[in-house]
Amino acid sequence: MAVAAILWLVWEAATWPDVRALASRPPKTTAFIERYKARERAAGRTPHVEWRWVSTSAISIHLKRAVVVAEDGDFFHHHGFAPRAMREAMTQALEELRLPRGASTITQQLAKNLWLSPSRSPLRKARETVLTWQLERALSKRRILECYLNVVEFGPGVYGAEAASRHYFGKAAAELGPGEAAQLAASLPRPRAWHPGVTTPGYRRYVEIIRQRMDRLELAGNLLQ
Repeated sequence: MAVAAILWLVWEAATWPDVRALASRPPKTTAFIERYKARERAAGRTPHVEWRWVSTSAISIHLKRAVVVAEDGDFFHHHGFAPRAMREAMTQALEELRLPRGASTITQQLAKNLWLSPSRSPLRKARETVLTWQLERALSKRRILECYLNVVEFGPGVYGAEAASRHYFGKAAAELGPGEAAQLAASLPRPRAWHPGVTTPGYRRYVEIIRQRMDRLELAGNLLQ
């Protein structure tokens, strides 16, 4: 067992992501994109991925605002983890007698999308914790948000703000208005089922909730530019 543990640690060290590299260059792919490709091949289909990396200046401030209020309202005030959101999720779950909803920060979600899997196993969560800690120390908040907006899934095979904006609205991500931004942000919890064009009541209701949050949000402009 000791030998096995040592070999596992060596393997983890050898295959551990180079987090600092993300500060200066975009990734060539992500774990979630590769999972999508594998799933398509297993179904006998040729994978078609829409993904185009752009700088933060080429992404509408409305989309930045919409994603922050939808996914992590305390993003600019925490260091990768949000204990308050976790406590609220647990309290709500206990009151409603169900499993707790996700309370991951944008940084945690970035780590998961880039390098991990949707699994909730303790080992996967441990990796996510370490990677989140590293991301917060190697990258600025502005860069973390830029990376997240460029890799997150907005629909089947559609990754990143630029690809999503062109796919759903036929325009660049820089040109998105508040309503369009809210529609994209509302797709993040369930991108394969919720995305612009979907008319299900739950999705439409969530779009309106995000619009209301956007109207109330006041963040320093330089944080979102």
